[in-house]
Order: sequence, then C-alpha cells, then structure tokens
Amino acid sequence: MKRLYNPTFLVLIVVMAAMAFLNGRFANPLDWLMNMALMLPAIVIGLSFHEFGHAFAAYKLGDMTPKYQGRVTLNPLSHIDPFGFLCLMVAGFGWGVPVQVNPDNFKKPRRDELIVSVAGVAVNFLIALVSAGILALFFKFNYTFIAMTYMGGIVQQIISYLILINLVLMIFNLLPIPPLDGFGIITELFNLRNTSFYYQIYDKGFLILMVLILLNVTEKILSPTVNFFYTFLLGLFF
Repeated sequence: MKRLYNPTFLVLIVVMAAMAFLNGRFANPLDWLMNMALMLPAIVIGLSFHEFGHAFAAYKLGDMTPKYQGRVTLNPLSHIDPFGFLCLMVAGFGWGVPVQVNPDNFKKPRRDELIVSVAGVAVNFLIALVSAGILALFFKFNYTFIAMTYMGGIVQQIISYLILINLVLMIFNLLPIPPLDGFGIITELFNLRNTSFYYQIYDKGFLILMVLILLNVTEKILSPTVNFFYTFLLGLFF
C-alpha cells in the first residue's frame, strides 16, 4: 500500500482514538496495556513481513529499487510506519512504510505489479496459516503446559494474536480502495490505469477510506471476514 500521510491524517487518528475510548476499549488501562504487550510481536511481525513481501517480490521480478532502499529485509526498523503502527494498536488496522517500485524495470509491468500487490497479503495469510499450525502442535504435544500454566496461556495468546493480526492486515489491505493493495490488484486485473475512473478514485482515495472508517464500514467488513478466516484456519488443524 502507498503512504497514507495527509494533512487530515492526525485528525483521523484522534477521532479513531476517541471512538475507541467511547466504545470502552480503554475502560481498563491495565488490561489494555497487557493486551498491547501480548499483541506487539504480532504487530511487528505482521507489518514487517507484509512490506518485505512486496519488496522481495519486486526485487525478484527485476526491480532493484527496494534493494537500493534497504527494504529487502525483515528488519522491522525498515518497515514500521509510526502512524500505521499506532492505528493498528488503537483502531485495529494498520500498515507499514510502503515499498516503492519502478514498473519500468518489470518485464511484464501489469502482471508483475499484480504479483507485487498480492505478495504482501499473501505473506500475511501464510504467517496466519503457519501460526495456526503451531498453535495446534502446542495443544497436541504440550496440552498441559498450554492449558494449565500461566506461561502457557501467554504463549497461546501471542500465537492467537499472530493469526488475528495477520488476518486483519490481509483483509484490510485487500479493500479495493486507494491507497490499499486491493485497489492495486483490481487496477491490474481490469487494466484500469488508463481510464479516467482510475485517477478520479485514486485522487480521492484517502478521503473515501477516511469516510468509510469514520462510518464504521471498514469495521463491519473486517470483523466478520476476519472471524471467518480465523475459524477456517483453526478448523484446518483442530
């Protein structure tokens, strides 16, 4: 996804924080801090691997731009966007520093840009899938440790967050709204780049996304979809 910085972005963050407060998310600050501490590994891994997926795909398809910019790495410092990180903690969705690519370096620009757009969400899905498998193995071979000890409960929660956060990143970024990856995917699938529709929507993408967030439309899409995939992945192993 492309960078979401905008003069109105700070206002959006404040509004989302206020909405989270009114919805009781911060009703118990101690519980909230504990949940954030348990969620932190999943957030760092999810954001870093998502952007690495974009960078690695572009690099393998012939574009050296991500390599020159130090993005073909799993180092979180190269990928974490402070605003996206804050959004994920406060509002339940977020993003990393967008990977810059030069389509002129691709042999088949339309196909390769589609692959790069899909790569980030594909990595998030893979992490969620692997995490679900790890959770199943823990229960299979260490059920007493998981179920009966305090440390076991923490391990279970961290792995559960790995599944959940990566699914949130996957579904949120698949929304067909610029600047999210979903818009890049439909752009290449339907060859929209040369249409007036593309530029009309692209220029207003941030405003559209902000309105959908404030009207809670994104939450109504994310919650059931994430729950479906969460249940589906666990059902593969349990």
